[in-house]
Amino acid sequence: MHSARLTFIALAASLVVASCGGGGGGGGFSLPVLPPAPAPAPNPPPPPPPPPPPPPAPEETRLQDSRTSFAPADPAATTFAAMAPANGGDTFDYAGTSRWAGMIGGAQYNVEVPKNWNGKLVMYAHGYAGDGNLLQVNAPSIRRHLLQEGFAWAASSYSKNFYDVRAGVEDTNALALQFNAIAKAAGRELAAPDRIYITGHSMGGHITAAAIEDEAYATANHKVKYNGAVPMCGVVGDTELFDYFAGAQVAAQALAGLPKYPTPNWSDISAQVTNTLFTTFPSTPTATGVKFASVVKNLTGGERPMFDLGLAAGGSFAAVWGVFGSDGTVNGILNRNTLDTNRFTYTIDGDAAGSTALNSAAIKLTAAADANRLRTDGLRWIPKANGEFKIPVVTLHTLGDLYVPFSMEQIYNKRVAAKGNSNWLVQRAVRGISHCDFTVAEQVEAFDAMVKWERDGVKPAGDDVVTAATVAAPSYGCTFTRPLSALDESATSNATRPGAAAARPCPP
Repeated sequence: MHSARLTFIALAASLVVASCGGGGGGGGFSLPVLPPAPAPAPNPPPPPPPPPPPPPAPEETRLQDSRTSFAPADPAATTFAAMAPANGGDTFDYAGTSRWAGMIGGAQYNVEVPKNWNGKLVMYAHGYAGDGNLLQVNAPSIRRHLLQEGFAWAASSYSKNFYDVRAGVEDTNALALQFNAIAKAAGRELAAPDRIYITGHSMGGHITAAAIEDEAYATANHKVKYNGAVPMCGVVGDTELFDYFAGAQVAAQALAGLPKYPTPNWSDISAQVTNTLFTTFPSTPTATGVKFASVVKNLTGGERPMFDLGLAAGGSFAAVWGVFGSDGTVNGILNRNTLDTNRFTYTIDGDAAGSTALNSAAIKLTAAADANRLRTDGLRWIPKANGEFKIPVVTLHTLGDLYVPFSMEQIYNKRVAAKGNSNWLVQRAVRGISHCDFTVAEQVEAFDAMVKWERDGVKPAGDDVVTAATVAAPSYGCTFTRPLSALDESATSNATRPGAAAARPCPP
């Protein structure tokens, strides 16, 4: 029995070995041989790349784009004249500053750097230069102060005239970006500016306000991050300035008995309207003209000191009268009408019935929705002052300016507040009666206040420009009004400020 069991175990073991392929040939059990796996199929070729997207449709052009005959005043210039020293103790070495002139992209430029440069660059934007072909550079009105304090400054003629704020921003930015290259080419190695500020007058104030906007940085072809700005007498309500011109025209026509006459045909009725409203334009209004003056006052900022002097003697309202009859394209800067008077309520002081009748009669103008749209090739044709910035901004505006009126500041204030940026804006009113009618001291104080604010983080004082009772106070504007000096004042200020100060003196 034991022997049979051993025999069974041995037999089982041999079967296991045979089933694992051991034990040599013979008739033992073995696994079948599988055929080799087929070779993997080759990868298919990659699909062809998709065709490139079609190029964007070319942007529309406008009349301004066809104007190519602009010519710089002195394209071969490599330098410009030094300032003359002031009389009596002015020891600054004006002749020793580096002064470079040249051309960038069709625009002429001037750059000045004092020996004791403080590392800061001030870009200056000049105002509207008309519709002629001559391109000229203007120095900042506070040039002497800038040099004495160690600031470098640079200014462009812009490559085009007319109301071309787009060209002004691009050409000013392009010059700022070339500052070091210009210095190096002239043999003076300079570090990159540690601060770049911008300031300007009138249209240059618009350029200043537009250049610091988030939208401008996103869409400009030449991008500059500015550290602070001082727009003076600026068109800081951008296209709303042209709405004011249109509103004044339709109110004048309505009061003169021609409410529905087509506004572009102003030249047909200009004499009739003028004679109806003024005995002597613009200083002596008729009874109907007094009502019109009230409307203009309320369109331009409301009751305030200096308005009456501005209308009668400031000289700026003649410029407004001269732009009546616009087709709304801003002389070819746009292709479609930007004029819109629908938001205006015309007010004749003390005459509710007359106001109602005027608002009923005056023609309403409506802008084309896309007249000043965003573009794919750079800035809007008229860049916006949306109030989207987070740098110190100090503005300056005269109360009697009727060409770029005080209401621009009120519009700007509300836009900035709507964007939550009021902490970055200080506005100052000055008791001048004309356009950009500032003394040097007023401009220096505004600039210095901005620089100190940017440096130290302490916001300077300003004026409330939107509370009607505050603006109407007889002493409004006195806080930041300063007397004329004997040096560097503008011809306008020298002509108008003494009489204005005598007629409307600030309290002692």
